[in-house]
Amino acid sequence: MPRTQRNDNFIDKTFTVAADMLLKMLPTSREAKEAFAYYRDGMSAQADGEYAEALENYYEALKLEQDPNDRSYILYNIGLIHTSNGEHDQALDYYHQAIELNPRLPQALNNIAVIFHYRGDRAKEAGDPDAAEQAYREAAEYWKRAIRLAPNNYIEAQNWLKTTGRSDIDVYF
Repeated sequence: MPRTQRNDNFIDKTFTVAADMLLKMLPTSREAKEAFAYYRDGMSAQADGEYAEALENYYEALKLEQDPNDRSYILYNIGLIHTSNGEHDQALDYYHQAIELNPRLPQALNNIAVIFHYRGDRAKEAGDPDAAEQAYREAAEYWKRAIRLAPNNYIEAQNWLKTTGRSDIDVYF
């Protein structure tokens, strides 16, 4: 049974009905509609913590989706799942693919920065200050890019950049 038929709360059912109506009315190809259905089911599974099911749906959506912007969000969500599973190298690969298709995706840039910051913290704890500094530099560069795209977001990152002297401007917004 498709995930969209299993939703048991009012909000999920309402969204599903509205999305299904929209899909039927949109003048798009059958493949685009099918890709959206897989993407929607992937998001639902991901929200429920069913990561394997979400990945299956996202991979099916990628096979069908042609629009680069839509593909970027599918790739971004796959990256989120790999991040949640602690698979940072795989997550970075998907985030980079998403940015290649959509350079204006600050959330992917932010998540890349978070992974590099995490690596910097681990290297620092392991007593490797050079590796920590390199990872922090990478994090700073990605956070600066994300903040330039979304200046009112990532306040903690802005504070970190400022307090560590890694910011080349004082205020982003």
